[in-house]
Amino acid sequence: MDDKVKIDIEFPIHASPQLLFQYISTPSGLSEWFSDNVNSRGELFTFIWDDSEEQAKLLSKKSGERVKFRWLADEEEDQSYYFEIRIQVDEITKDVSLMVTDFADEDEIDEVKMLWENQISDLKHVLGSV
Repeated sequence: MDDKVKIDIEFPIHASPQLLFQYISTPSGLSEWFSDNVNSRGELFTFIWDDSEEQAKLLSKKSGERVKFRWLADEEEDQSYYFEIRIQVDEITKDVSLMVTDFADEDEIDEVKMLWENQISDLKHVLGSV
């Protein structure tokens, strides 16, 4: 099995960190833009799309700052894979960005980046920050 490559993507976004955190950390917030529906039971989140569902474990959460998940499907392969969505605020300009960290196979990097771009685009629409 080839090792996956770590991907870091930055998305400037016009929204308050407090509001953004609701959208990246709660089932109701995530279901507005990340997947069609999200259920959670404790640390276990179930993401539901039209014809599939994936489960992820919430590894860590820092209020107003970041969330980190690991897909259960990845857990059997390698404990080091995860995806993280972090809110970054520029100290000087106060500009807000979402920093996404994910892992992908070498031949799927562009696909994964495009997927995140589409997801974040949906989030911007929901926030009205287009």
